[in-house]
Amino acid sequence: MGSPDERQVDGLGGGHPLTSKVAVIAPSAVGPADVDYLFLQVVPDRALVTDAQTCGNLLAGVGPFAIERGLVPASGETTDVRIRVLNPTVSLANARVRTPGGRVRYDGRTVMAGTPFPAAPIDLTFPGDDRPVFPTGRLVDQFAGVQVTCVDAGMPVLLVRATDLGVDGAEPPEALEGDTALRSTVEAIRREAGPAMRLGDVRDMTVPKITIVSPPRLGGTVTTRTFIPHRVHAAIGVFGAVSVAAAVRAPGTVANPATPAGPEVRIEHPSGSFDVTVELDGDGAATRIRSSTVVRTARKLSDGLVWPRSV
Repeated sequence: MGSPDERQVDGLGGGHPLTSKVAVIAPSAVGPADVDYLFLQVVPDRALVTDAQTCGNLLAGVGPFAIERGLVPASGETTDVRIRVLNPTVSLANARVRTPGGRVRYDGRTVMAGTPFPAAPIDLTFPGDDRPVFPTGRLVDQFAGVQVTCVDAGMPVLLVRATDLGVDGAEPPEALEGDTALRSTVEAIRREAGPAMRLGDVRDMTVPKITIVSPPRLGGTVTTRTFIPHRVHAAIGVFGAVSVAAAVRAPGTVANPATPAGPEVRIEHPSGSFDVTVELDGDGAATRIRSSTVVRTARKLSDGLVWPRSV
């Protein structure tokens, strides 16, 4: 990927954590899954690769890849690909891929905020499990003097009210990244929260993320800005969005001034909005995810060989 080099000019990375990612796919020999998916986050400016988290946006490409590589046969107008996620916190996902005529279809009319062109939709569904989504056993904690909700519904996330950080919550990412005092506070919160979330010392980890929440501006449910954890996301990640949606729907969290009437949550982010459907079981600190569903897109960009630099 060209690290350690913040521009990654000697590799395939885009010089930003959002574009410095790798998916490793293999046939699965476990349970009902068709393929295994291991996500690797490559840090652009350091010689660091981590599997401590997964990535739902890259997950959207796993189904089409598995079909095109012959790991899963096309089965009609749509093909379901059952995916075992090897990274922590998420175990199974189902990707429904459009396959008219037995071939993956990439063109379509679904627009995903943050991407310039429409494509065919890919439905991603995640079954729930028995793990509570609030890993500290509380709906609200306090770290570095700030009230925080710790949630993990696929991605460990810390939710903080914008007003508690002295910001509006609708700033562009570059403004938040340029606020040295804010970044220092965010990192202090993150480091204190790590052990409480059973993640240990997180100073060299890419989790937990920090999501700043504030009232919606565009008719959605909540406005977000997410540190991932040091840069600010131009949108919001899939599993990060599911975690935010779970916290929004659970009464008593910092993200829940008013519970949505139904399971649909529209999350506003710097480049648009992201719709998440979340079904919950239980209540309070014992809340669990029954299921969650999102729609993503994927487009094939290239197919070839990559030649790494000789060491």
